[in-house]
Amino acid sequence: MLEISHLTKRYGHDEPVLKGLDLRVEDNSVVAIVGASGAGKSTMLRCINRLVEPTSGSIILNGMELVALRGGALRRARRKIGMVFQGFNLIDRLTVMENVLAGRLGYVSLYQAISRRFPQTDIERAFTLMERVGIAQYANKRADELSGGERQRVGVVRALMQEPELLLADEPTASLDPRTSEQIMMLLQSLASELSLPVLINIHNVAQAKTYTERIVGLRHGKMIFDGAPDDFNEEALDAIYGGIEAPDDATTESPTASREVGHDAI
Repeated sequence: MLEISHLTKRYGHDEPVLKGLDLRVEDNSVVAIVGASGAGKSTMLRCINRLVEPTSGSIILNGMELVALRGGALRRARRKIGMVFQGFNLIDRLTVMENVLAGRLGYVSLYQAISRRFPQTDIERAFTLMERVGIAQYANKRADELSGGERQRVGVVRALMQEPELLLADEPTASLDPRTSEQIMMLLQSLASELSLPVLINIHNVAQAKTYTERIVGLRHGKMIFDGAPDDFNEEALDAIYGGIEAPDDATTESPTASREVGHDAI
């Protein structure tokens, strides 16, 4: 379980990006974080995995206070927080298998990491997960030879190789065509159930949030102004989150990027 209390993030003397957020996420939950650009969605995710240092507040994952951790303790805690990125963050010149096994770097010695000598159990788990998401046939392909959807599935498997207790996804469908976006959202939804894994998804596509998640959290200017079921996310909530202006196209249908990429191969 993830428990966030009074989370605040301020850069210098500017107005805080996050203003005292409170959030509790149970196991198996798939939670969408929505809001206009600059609302604090990505900052919140990066505070959770400590890619960004919170200014104040508490972040507790399964009883462990993450904000207080430093050094080796922080590195060990980060192993339990998987991250799926909008831009995939793969190493293009490496194979799919090598990218997937990068999810185990926090568990192996420096020699094993440099020489890429991973335990057989890690390799077997990698194949199992790749088969689960439909990319096992690409194990020896370079990452830059894959389509966008295939690359994002590599990113998902890499995160799962960490054996995470929490999965964060930062705009995981923004660079994908509409059909592949739906597939990735369905995959995240099913993995949360299969693995008893809480999943937080930062997403602009409100239609997908309402379809594939069981809870929507809306941010505006660093404050949480909506927290409820998709069926309760109505026009009034949308108007409050986007400030009384028409929501961007990608908040109600697919993202502009996705619209331009309809021609990409689907997985």
